[in-house]
This record gives sequence, C-alpha cells and structure tokens, in this order.
Amino acid sequence: MNKQKGFTLIELLIVVAIIGIIAAIAIPSLLRARVSANESATIGDHRTWLSAEAAYEGASGGNGYAKAAPCLSTPSNGTCIPGYSATAPTFLDQNLAQNIFTKSGYVRSYAPGPVTIGQGVATFCYDASPAQINRTGTRSFGGDNTGVLSGTQQNVSCCDPAAGMLAPGVCLPLN
Repeated sequence: MNKQKGFTLIELLIVVAIIGIIAAIAIPSLLRARVSANESATIGDHRTWLSAEAAYEGASGGNGYAKAAPCLSTPSNGTCIPGYSATAPTFLDQNLAQNIFTKSGYVRSYAPGPVTIGQGVATFCYDASPAQINRTGTRSFGGDNTGVLSGTQQNVSCCDPAAGMLAPGVCLPLN
C-alpha cells in the first residue's frame, strides 16, 4: 500500500485556528496604532497651523490673521497681504491650507473670526474631528489665535465658528 504524503484535516484545522488566534490578538492593536498615528499627525498639523498663523500675522504688519485658509499658502494674493511678493515664502502647504478637508482620518476646518483688522481677522480657530469615531480617531482637537492647542475625548467641535475661537469649556488645553 502506498502511503500518500500531505497534511491531515486535523493538522490543517489546528494551523487555521492558530492563525485565527494570532489575528484576533493583533488586529485590535493595529487599529489602536492607526488611531494613535492619526491623532499624532493631527496634533502636529495643528501646531504647524498655529505657527503659520503667527508668522502670517507678523508678515502682515499686525493686520490680523488669514481671513481665508488659502491666504496661508498664497499670501501674495491681492486679498491677503497687499504688497507681499509672489517669490516670498508661504506659510503653509497648499494641501493643508484649505477651509474644509479630510486628512489622516480627521475632518478639519478653518473658522476665521468676524472682526476684521486691515486685510485680516482678529481671531481664528482651526478644528479637527474624527471622520469615523473610534476608527480614525477618538478625540477632537482645536487651536486658536491664543496659540493654545486643545482637545477633548468627545466627538464634538472644539471651535465656535461664529466667534472664530475655541468654544469655552468644550476642549481642554493639551500639554
């Protein structure tokens, strides 16, 4: 009688069960790592945005912050900083300088304040909330003209868009 080579059904089932157990352990860790990476990228972008606004305000000669997000990437536009050279440095990349967009699993928005100063505004707020709560992020973030970066464990907007500043009591400052 010829003995055939190969695995028995029991051996194959054991291997499949072991792979299933490993996957059950690894997948939640991978999802948590992705959420953590999204949140870290969003916090970094907030810090970049706040720095860009401070530089913009300085370059405008104290005439306020950007009244529209694209002014941070094209400040030489006539409606942004009058007389700003087209060859001078910009403050933000065009991909980041948008009024509303999604990046790294977060929906981000820019809310300039209602009070104008020269060509700019007196206040602003930059907000980010998870596109899918618990899948792309668990916290919301916001930053305003005070330079404070804040966050909350809830999926709520940190900004008061009508005032162009952080909503009082909604988000707490991050360390």
